[in-house]
Amino acid sequence: MRHFINLKDISAKDLRKIITDAKKRKNLRKKLNTLETDKGAPLKGKILIQMFEKPSSRTRISFYLAIKQLGGGTLTLRSNELHLGQGGESIEDTAKILSTYGDGFMLRTDSDKKIENFKKHLSIPIINGLSPSSHPTQVLSDIFTVEEIKKKSISKLNICWIGDSNNVLDSLIAASVKFSFKLSIGCPKKYEPGKKVRDWLKKESKKIYVYNDPKKAVTGADVIFCDKVISLNDKGNKKKKIKTFKNFKIDKKLISFAKKDFIFLHCLPRGDEVSEDVFLGKHSHVWQQALNRVHVQKSILLYCFGKLR
Repeated sequence: MRHFINLKDISAKDLRKIITDAKKRKNLRKKLNTLETDKGAPLKGKILIQMFEKPSSRTRISFYLAIKQLGGGTLTLRSNELHLGQGGESIEDTAKILSTYGDGFMLRTDSDKKIENFKKHLSIPIINGLSPSSHPTQVLSDIFTVEEIKKKSISKLNICWIGDSNNVLDSLIAASVKFSFKLSIGCPKKYEPGKKVRDWLKKESKKIYVYNDPKKAVTGADVIFCDKVISLNDKGNKKKKIKTFKNFKIDKKLISFAKKDFIFLHCLPRGDEVSEDVFLGKHSHVWQQALNRVHVQKSILLYCFGKLR
């Protein structure tokens, strides 16, 4: 049984296998309609239970389509609809019930500890649909998108992140180690990656490049990543944070320092961290990026169910 919780815990070989499988599956679906099943229906009869403790658009819809296209089904829950949320039922008991009814469990949560507790008591695979320290399905899909557009291994590209140090960046940092690519980060000093992430990098004998000047971070970039600066869970002084990030907005002036053929990606939803002309411009591939979530998550499901080709 394989879980998909954090890219740090999955071998580079297995991550590459997932991306390779996703590429094949996407190519084979060119003439199929949205809900038509993949040839062979590899997850026929399987059900994925999804639980959301945080709002979700792309993760919710893409996992629904992913399991459907593989021949299985999905059941979507909210924690406040369960005894876990309202009746005080333990995670241990909930996990045993989920393991009885389902074949896999996808959790989007505001607690890393909760994912680990579920993992401990589940007898089915668990997939992290987002947690405070990790968004692995998003970033693996992003790597797929980069390689699809650039038509080369991400290890040969200069990757840049502009913005807050959040769960998406944590997964991108993990990916930079697993896929051996150069990662430059542009953010205010107060918002640099934390000690836990840096300690892990040191342990892995790897390096990232952090700049408090966005121009230095973007210079020579093949890919520019960003995320919404003010997230749903931001509990600090939002006005102060917006002011701090004022000089880190991705606009025409900033992107002029990147390579001429750079691509722009944003995991969405967007805010004021990117100008309209960049977001909707010729370098932006955000809609392709969102669609690819379906294809990569299909291969993640197959990996977890032990059916990856």
